[in-house]
Amino acid sequence: MKVVERIKAPIYEEMELFEKKFTDAMSSNVALINRITHFIVNRKGKQMRPMFVFLVAKLLGKGKVTERVYRGAAVIELIHTATLVHDDVIDDSNQRRGFFSVNALWKNKIAVLVGDFLLSKGQLLTVENDDFDLLKIISIAVREMSQGELLQIEKSRQLDITEEVYYQIIRQKTATLLATCCEMGAQAVNAPQEDVEKMHQFGTAIGMAFQIKDDLFDYGEAKIGKPLGIDIKEQKMTLPLIHALNVATPSERKKMIHIVKNKNTDKAAVKQLIAQVKSLGGLTFAVEKMKAYQVEALELLHTFPQNTYRDALELMVNYVIDRKH
Repeated sequence: MKVVERIKAPIYEEMELFEKKFTDAMSSNVALINRITHFIVNRKGKQMRPMFVFLVAKLLGKGKVTERVYRGAAVIELIHTATLVHDDVIDDSNQRRGFFSVNALWKNKIAVLVGDFLLSKGQLLTVENDDFDLLKIISIAVREMSQGELLQIEKSRQLDITEEVYYQIIRQKTATLLATCCEMGAQAVNAPQEDVEKMHQFGTAIGMAFQIKDDLFDYGEAKIGKPLGIDIKEQKMTLPLIHALNVATPSERKKMIHIVKNKNTDKAAVKQLIAQVKSLGGLTFAVEKMKAYQVEALELLHTFPQNTYRDALELMVNYVIDRKH
């Protein structure tokens, strides 16, 4: 059995029912919106985020899942989908998971409006059911993700991202959403505040490891649907590059920054930079940091009683680190 199927096994029925509830949550009386949301649903990914919500809810809710948990999972997936649609507009990206993006098929104006529609649907789902605690959790997440994106844009213009700023960016941009999934699962079953906070920390650690793993793909040889050196081409300051710049001699650093700024579309120069980052220990350093976050996540998880749901969450943590794409 594949790892993802093993993770999903204890929540298989919940995920099946969730698909229907999620589709219903996106419905509209405007045919164009329904056509686009149908297109989005049929091209969904592994659905890691709702899986986190259900596994945490079952772990802390004695194996029970209420309508509130389904709403929590749906609001996260609605907000996440909205941010992906908006991201593709921002990045001028024509593809998402190997298919055409919404903006490629329907243009930017419609894509932005559909993203806004999904955002409002998520918020209304909580308000209409008096889930104001869940609304607060998701609203904080949207604020953090937006700030993280803007901080990255601000810093990447000067290429002056320090290791600390990098962690701040990925904590807000990427880790926030996974932290919110775990927090949402705990809050939706009305777990004690201490456990809700612990689950937020757990999700943050996984999110940090997840993003560092993504950074490492830029330097790998594997074909993962993301071309080698794409982060360099886009002038993104990732952890391997930041570390390499920190330990480089002044002349090495000058050459490396010159490539990122002026030769980021030159394949030979990018290849040379990738080799330099490797030789300066950038990849080894990033792997060590990623594994430290993995250990942190597992230590937090192991403070909860062992059962099938905890086992599945442990599999999820390790899958984030071991995945090939």
